[in-house]
Amino acid sequence: MINGFILLCAYVIGSIPSGLWIGKLFYNTDVRQHGSGNLGATNTFRVLGKKPGLVVTLIDVFKGTAAVLLLALPFFSDATIHPLILGVVAVVGHMFPIFAGFRGGKAVATSAGVILGYSWPLFIVLFFTFFLSLKLTKMVSLTSMITAVVALIYSSVYWVVTGDFALFILIVFLATFIFYRHRENMTRIKNGTEPKVKWI
Repeated sequence: MINGFILLCAYVIGSIPSGLWIGKLFYNTDVRQHGSGNLGATNTFRVLGKKPGLVVTLIDVFKGTAAVLLLALPFFSDATIHPLILGVVAVVGHMFPIFAGFRGGKAVATSAGVILGYSWPLFIVLFFTFFLSLKLTKMVSLTSMITAVVALIYSSVYWVVTGDFALFILIVFLATFIFYRHRENMTRIKNGTEPKVKWI
């Protein structure tokens, strides 16, 4: 029973639609009606600007971290579930949020939060990879996919060295979803029509 409840908590945390709520509360704007129509941080940057975009990014990252760290709470001390499973459930909640008609973001920031909560060295590597790639390409979608590939390489080597198969499986799962959620972006990148950011 406790395992089921903690999984529900992870999903609810992931389902918090920060872009939607901040847009409506402070800007009287539904970000789903503008830009790409996506609820994630990238579209929030595009529609609302830098400050709300940064806030949404931080909240979405924190959702993944918070889900992984649920097991640290005394209430869940009897739970027998791997923390990365909670992270995956939070990512699913972000992509299919119950509070926003199951239309969510592309899971990049929340996936980063899961990694931060479980393996901060990998998070640091991906953090610098992301911003270096973004600086060079100006495309968040392409940057996200490049970062996912780096994560796959890191986790596969880490698995061989330490035996942490769970982290490798998590990265495979997250990378698969990131590429799947960016399939339309891949078409635009190929056609040279993918929007580029102007704030970096």
